[in-house]
Amino acid sequence: MLEAGDKAPAFSLLNQDGDTVSLSDFAGKNIIFWFYPRASTPG
Repeated sequence: MLEAGDKAPAFSLLNQDGDTVSLSDFAGKNIIFWFYPRASTPG
């Protein structure tokens, strides 16, 4: 479990266009993580 102030672990995900995006692509930039459940799922 991450604590406030911890650095995010390295990861890669597909974006809305199907392209792979890695956290390292944004090195040195401020980013915001916004997580939400998929449509028709609980949460």
